Amino acid sequence: MKVVITDYPDVLGRNLDYEKEILESGIEKCRTITYPYRGDREEFKNVIADADAVLTAFVNMDQEILDCAEKLKCVCFNATGYDFIDYEAACRRNIGIVPIGEYCTGEVADHTMALILTLLRGVKHYTKDIEERKTWQYYSGQKLRRLRGMQMGIFGLGKIGRAVAGRAQAFGIRVVAYDPYLPEETAKQAGIELVDIDYILENCHIISNHMNQTTENHYFFNKERFERMKQKPVFINVGRGGAVDEKSLAWALEQELLFGAGLDVLEEEKPDLDHNALIGRENVIITPHAAFYTEESLKDLQRISCENVVHYLRGEYEQVNRIVNKSRIQIG
Repeated sequence: MKVVITDYPDVLGRNLDYEKEILESGIEKCRTITYPYRGDREEFKNVIADADAVLTAFVNMDQEILDCAEKLKCVCFNATGYDFIDYEAACRRNIGIVPIGEYCTGEVADHTMALILTLLRGVKHYTKDIEERKTWQYYSGQKLRRLRGMQMGIFGLGKIGRAVAGRAQAFGIRVVAYDPYLPEETAKQAGIELVDIDYILENCHIISNHMNQTTENHYFFNKERFERMKQKPVFINVGRGGAVDEKSLAWALEQELLFGAGLDVLEEEKPDLDHNALIGRENVIITPHAAFYTEESLKDLQRISCENVVHYLRGEYEQVNRIVNKSRIQIG
C-alpha cells in the first residue's frame, strides 16, 4: 500500500514522523511518501499515480488529478472541510472522501471570541498607539461598545457555532442564528432562536460565519449583504474564505458600514499578503488560518486523519471518522 502525505511546504512543517509511525504500524507493507506540493501538477500526478490513499488539507484534488490515480481508494483530509476535492469526480471514481470530525471545536470558538474582543475593545489600535505612536489616550480610537446587551448573529450553527454561542452568551450577548439545515429543537436547547438572513443583517451587532463551504454559499457575504448590515457590526469569518467577497468587504470597511472585521481565512489559502486590500487596517484582525491550533489539537488532527487512512485501507469502514460520500460509492 502506498500513502502520499502532501501539502504546501509550510503546511508540512509539522511532525511528519508521528504520522508515518501511525500509518506504517497500522497498514501492512505500507510505503509512505511525503510530497511538498509547489504547484507542479505533472509531477504531482506522477507521485500519486500508484497511490492507494492521499492525505492532505489544501491541495486541490480536481477531476484531472483524480483520474490519473487509478489505484486511489480514498482522499483523507487532516481538516474538517473537504472543499479541495471534486466531489462528483470522486464519486464516479469510487474514491472515498474522508475529512475528520471533532478535534478543535474549543480552539476555534475561543479564537472567534478572541477576534471579537480584540476588535470591540480596540486592542490593535491601542497597541499601535503605545508601541508606534507613543500615545497614551483612551479616547484616541473608535468609540467602543459595551458587549452586554449586544445581539450576535451566527451563520452556521454546527458544533463550532454552538460553542461560540455559549461563550458569547456568557458575556451577556443575545445570540440568534441562521441555519436552514439545523432542527429548531437543537437551537432551542442551546438557548438560540433561529431567524432568517435579513434579521441578522439588519439587527445584529456581531455577525460570525461558521458555515461549511458549498457552491451555493460562495461569496455569500457580498456587497449587497454588507450594505444591508444596519448596525455597523463586527464581522467575523473563521469558516471558509470563499464565503466572503474580499473586494466587497474592503469596500464595506471603507464606507464605514462595519465596526471592524476579524478573519482567520482569506479567499486564497496562499494569499498575496503584499497586495491584499484588507491588510494594514487598524479595525481588521487577520490570522493565518490558525483558529484550530494548539499543540493538543494538532496532535489530535494528525492522529485522527492517519487513523482514518489506516481503517479505510484495512476495510474497517465503520471505524472511519467520516466518509462523506458513503452513500454514493461502493465500499466493503
